[in-house]
Amino acid sequence: MNGRRGRPLLNRRLDGFGTTIFAEMSALAARTGAINLGQGFPDTDGPEAVREAAVRALRDGRGNQYPPGPGVPELRTAVTAHQHRFYGLEFDPDTEVLVTAGATEAIAATMLALLEPGDEVIAFEPYYDSYAACVSMAGATRVPLTLRAPGFRPDLDALRDAVTDRTRLLLLNSPHNPTGMVLTREELTAIAELAVERDLIVVTDEVYEHLTYDGAEHIPLISLPGMRERTVAISSAGKTFSFTGWKVGWVTAAAPLIGAVRTAKQFLTYVSAGPFQYAVAEALALPESYFTGFRDELRVKRDILADGLTAAGFEVFRPQGTYFITTDIAGLGEKDALAFCRALPERCGVVAVPASVFYDDPEAGRGQVRFAFCKREDVLREAAARLAR
Repeated sequence: MNGRRGRPLLNRRLDGFGTTIFAEMSALAARTGAINLGQGFPDTDGPEAVREAAVRALRDGRGNQYPPGPGVPELRTAVTAHQHRFYGLEFDPDTEVLVTAGATEAIAATMLALLEPGDEVIAFEPYYDSYAACVSMAGATRVPLTLRAPGFRPDLDALRDAVTDRTRLLLLNSPHNPTGMVLTREELTAIAELAVERDLIVVTDEVYEHLTYDGAEHIPLISLPGMRERTVAISSAGKTFSFTGWKVGWVTAAAPLIGAVRTAKQFLTYVSAGPFQYAVAEALALPESYFTGFRDELRVKRDILADGLTAAGFEVFRPQGTYFITTDIAGLGEKDALAFCRALPERCGVVAVPASVFYDDPEAGRGQVRFAFCKREDVLREAAARLAR
């Protein structure tokens, strides 16, 4: 349908985006009753103490009305305590922390705040689909650098060559969704040196920061020399505490960067999730045993699904982090991941996501399929059995 004088209704910057693949595949799971290993949400809630903290905040009337624009002080303080506890980083809770409606809003607000039409943004593909939409809404141009199987390591020479006079920022995600790659200290150091040399801003999506396996270590880029004043670090509670519906995220950065992002964010949601902010503040203070236990639990689930997928004939790229597994379907005699995933629920009662939708060049990931393993062990075993059949 066209609008007045034949002009399309949808803003041309969003032309071609349409409905997200997650909505399509989740609807397919609901319609067919298939096991949903597509969209990345757990099938059990997080810690009972955290849920009760939200109930307590509701009953006590904390956050039921508009919370402060930057976020409730308790949560901003808890974020700074978390950054110091795990990474030795110091932030001012009043000027260097901003609470957002999940990491998704944090990314959108950051892109809208920091980019101008004509700016270029370099990101490793495959990437979370909101990256492309947010860069487009800001009027900037995305420049993808492809991570290739089996290791999905970044080509740092190609990264250096991709930087031009129009490059404004680098958008990094580590641990990386969907590949599960975790940037090493050596890779991060090279990226930091390039950012300093070319005077680039770096935006880091670190929502899977506590989910790394097999000795891989999450190192915040903002902790490296020269990066404190040029990094916007983004994380959230959803993936770490299994309350994805609460949509509580945060940005930590130097005060000038926070001020810029806050200017854009205030005209998006202004504020959100009032009572949940108090609960997340308590969650961030959980003992070390919670974080290590959750990571170990996810590692076991990863191995259950990875072994099952391998037995079913998939080529499995075992991830170092996140709660997703990327596979290749060529060994099954298949070539088109999108067609494969659309047919899979009817064929065997399992839903997955075609990784090709996370690439600018669909051919680069045409045969790749992503599965989520943040489900109960019995569900993962049943899914593996269905795929094997």
